[in-house]
Amino acid sequence: MNRRARIIGLGHHVPARKVGNAEIEEQLGLDPGWIEGRTGIRSRFWAEPGDTLSGLAAKAGDMALEAAGIDRKEIGLLLLATSTPDHLLPPSAPLVAHRLGLERAGGVDLAGACAGFVYAMSFADGFVRLNNKPAIVIAANILSRRINPAERASAVLFADAAGAVVLAPAIDPGLGILGSSFAADGSAYGLIQIPAGGSNRPFAQAIDIAETRMTIANGREVFAKAVEMMSRCSLEALAAAGMASSDVARFVPHQANARIFNAVGKSLGIEDERIVKTIADYGNSSAATIPLSLSITHRDKPIRRGEKLLLAAAGAGLTGGALVIGM
Repeated sequence: MNRRARIIGLGHHVPARKVGNAEIEEQLGLDPGWIEGRTGIRSRFWAEPGDTLSGLAAKAGDMALEAAGIDRKEIGLLLLATSTPDHLLPPSAPLVAHRLGLERAGGVDLAGACAGFVYAMSFADGFVRLNNKPAIVIAANILSRRINPAERASAVLFADAAGAVVLAPAIDPGLGILGSSFAADGSAYGLIQIPAGGSNRPFAQAIDIAETRMTIANGREVFAKAVEMMSRCSLEALAAAGMASSDVARFVPHQANARIFNAVGKSLGIEDERIVKTIADYGNSSAATIPLSLSITHRDKPIRRGEKLLLAAAGAGLTGGALVIGM
């Protein structure tokens, strides 16, 4: 089977409410400039009370489908990478597919935390190759509703956003996913978590509201493990593609923290000008940051035919991965 899955459409969407650092720094009693100095974030977007995850995802998906310019009846699968679905049950993907008018598409949620998008892209790639049908991958999160406002480590980072990618069959061997690598480290399972709400600590039990919010146990350990995992997976993905880091036109990392992806870029020998950075204006929206960044960089400086992209992420679980993509 010689089919490939090439990217034919990109899209993104953020809520209307823009939140600057000053608002959060005042709430937490932090000095002006504290957040940007430690994270690289200047602002982020947070959902309004009426916003829903499925609505956010559908708007990004609509933009990507319009850019792709294909009949929506051709789409065979929608994969939704999210940690904040509208409900614990049912999954949000079927509702998003309905809102997008994808009458003949399957739909399922994927819970891969910050690495959810790179996993979803790999699964969608397999679907397109096997079924010879286009697919859409959407990553979306409303993390502002999972922030513990009293915990500085998480309150300053997280944002709300959605990004989308449409994949379609192609035969050019230089297109689509050229190399990949994935990793998991369950020994660090508790570093980033929402303790309650799952079957281990169901809402039916008496729980503190803080246990339903995001918590980061050890920021320094998260930093070290994320840099190592993203760097290792990137090198393995490049090797699988038969490429070196010098062949990469744009490195599109998960926008976890500017210090993390700058350290990964340095370890890979990728100059600053080749690293796509959106964290300053959009913050950390977990799995959504990579497709958001892809859409924004393409809007600002269109991706040319023949460019090779490196995507890498690591997050809660710990779980991570990297993809080399030919455009």
